[in-house]
Formats: sequence, structure tokens, C-alpha cells
Amino acid sequence: MAAVRGGMVEQRDAQEAGPGFRLGVPSAEDPEARAVAGAGSDSTAAAGVGSAADAEAAEAARAAARRADLITRLGTAAVLIPYVLWVIAHGGLAYLATVILIGLLAQKEFYGLIVDKGAKPLQAVGLVFGAAVILVAHVGNEYHAMLLMTLSLLVMMGAQLRKAEIQEAMASISGTFFGVFYVAWLLSHAVLLRKFTDAAGAHYDAATLRTLGFAPETGIFLMYFSLVTIVACDAGAYFAGRAWGRQKLAPEISPNKSVEGALGGIVMGAVFGLVTKLLFDLFLPDASAALPWSVAIVFGLLLCIVGITGDLVESLLKRDAAVKDTGALLPGMGGVLDRIDAPLLGLPVMYYMMLGYIFLRLG
Repeated sequence: MAAVRGGMVEQRDAQEAGPGFRLGVPSAEDPEARAVAGAGSDSTAAAGVGSAADAEAAEAARAAARRADLITRLGTAAVLIPYVLWVIAHGGLAYLATVILIGLLAQKEFYGLIVDKGAKPLQAVGLVFGAAVILVAHVGNEYHAMLLMTLSLLVMMGAQLRKAEIQEAMASISGTFFGVFYVAWLLSHAVLLRKFTDAAGAHYDAATLRTLGFAPETGIFLMYFSLVTIVACDAGAYFAGRAWGRQKLAPEISPNKSVEGALGGIVMGAVFGLVTKLLFDLFLPDASAALPWSVAIVFGLLLCIVGITGDLVESLLKRDAAVKDTGALLPGMGGVLDRIDAPLLGLPVMYYMMLGYIFLRLG
């Protein structure tokens, strides 16, 4: 009954208050209510406009940063590319010194990654053996470099025998040796590929190689073909991913890489590789005669796939170390290891694909 009486009282009060009152809700006919409601709407609208403006400003800032980064990257590339093209064509001690320097810088960056994780690699030992592996590949072949790799492992193990902490010793050995293998051993194939006709002489006699079209300049072509294909694939993946990237390629390793970008990179890399083959056929046919067009197409596609894999491997190392770049030596590009991650896998694969191709031709 009390509830009924309360309801009747509220209804009576509402009737006395007039049509503008409905159970405590201000009427649109009430001037004061309209003012309060209008102020609330204006503040909400202003907040919405402010949020939208802030979002647009943030996006504009990000776009400007990307443009500035791209300009810086292109400027660095404009300096590096002519030198790389020249030193490959020139060869000799200048080429060897360049490869060793690149190897030392990249290997040092790798050791920096694992030091950040708490490992204690024997950096001096690793760097000395890294440079020696590349040097031995230059004066010998891959067999001599592998023998030196074995010796380096024995030295690293011997240096840790008196360590009291076994886990620390094992981490030091594995980290030091992996730096020599991942950087120096793989990069030594830049030397082997550049002198491919001589290096292949460890497997086949010179007369057989000449019959198959191999010449002293073949190594120049193989290096140009490999690097142009890999670099074009990397650039194509970047621009195709920016334009059409939707499906993630390896989200746990590198969230920004997409399947569409990888496909665009493979197409662009293969096309630029074939353009390189065409230019050599026109202007230096002796250098490219050993690689038929059909084989060049297959090798170009495989190089792109391997290059993308190499990029992901380095991304995995950086993800594990929780860093964006391995260094900051190259403006707009990060570290040296960031730039050679794809060739590190691509050049050895190209070298052994060429040896396999010769084997199949002779078989």
C-alpha cells in the first residue's frame, strides 16, 4: 500500500509540475535543461573532433617519419651501391678487404646481440677466426675454410676447459662459434662466388669448365646476378607489402612482413635478375654464357626465396634479443648485419647450386 501511495504522490507531483516533467527526466521544453544538454553535446562533439584531429596528426607524423626514413635509406644506398658494383668488378685485394671488413662489423654486431642476452662470447677469438676463414677461402677453397672452422671450434673449447661455470662455458662456446659460422663462413662464399671458375677448379678440371662456358669473368656475373636478385627482392617485398600487404608471413618473428609482400618481392627479384642476365649477354657474353636462361629463371626464384628466409632468420635473432636493428652504422638501414642478412644465405646457396648444375651437366 505504501508503494501504491508513493506512486500516486509521484504521479500527482508530475501532473502539478506540468507536461515538461517525466519521472525526473528534464523536458526539452525546459530552457535550463536545454542549456545543460546543449553544453554536454558540445563538449562531447568537441572531444570527438579533438580525438579525430589528434589521430590525424599522429598518422601524419608517422607518414612524415616514414618518408624521412626512406629518403635517408635511399641516400645511403646511393653511396653504397656504386662502391659495391665497382669493388665486385675490380676484385683483388680491394674486394677481399671489403668482404673481411663487412664480416668483422657484422660479426661484432651479432656478438652484441647475444651479449645483451647475458652470454659471454670470446669476441676477440671469434673475430680473428672470422677474418681468417674469409682469407683462407680467398687463397684456397671451401674445404680449407671448413678445416679452419674445425680448428676454431677446438680452440674455443680449449679456452673454456678451466671455466668453473659449465653452463656459462657452453653458452660462450656455442655463441662464439655460431658467430664465426653464421657470419664469416657464410660470407666467405662472397669470395668463392667471385672467383667461381678458380674455386670450381677444386672439383672439376679447367678444360671441362671451359667447355661448359665458364670464364674468368663468370664470377663477376654470378655476384651481380645474385646480389641484384636478392636486393631487388627485398625492395619489391617492402613496396608490395606497403601497398597490398594483408596476410602476415611470420607474425611471431616479423609482424610487418606479409605474404603479398613476399610474392611481390619474388616477382621483382626474378625480373631484375633476368635483366642482369640480359645486360651481360649483350655487353659481356663470355661472363654469363655458363648460365642458360632457363637455369637463370629457376636460380633467380630460388635466390628470392632463400633471401627472404635469411631476412627472417636475422629477424628471429633480433626478436630474441628484443632489438629493432643490430646497429646504427648505416643511416636509415640499421646495422651491417641488417643489410647482409639475405645475402648471407643467398650467396652460399648460389655457389652450391652452380656446383650442382655443373655436376648435372656432366652427368
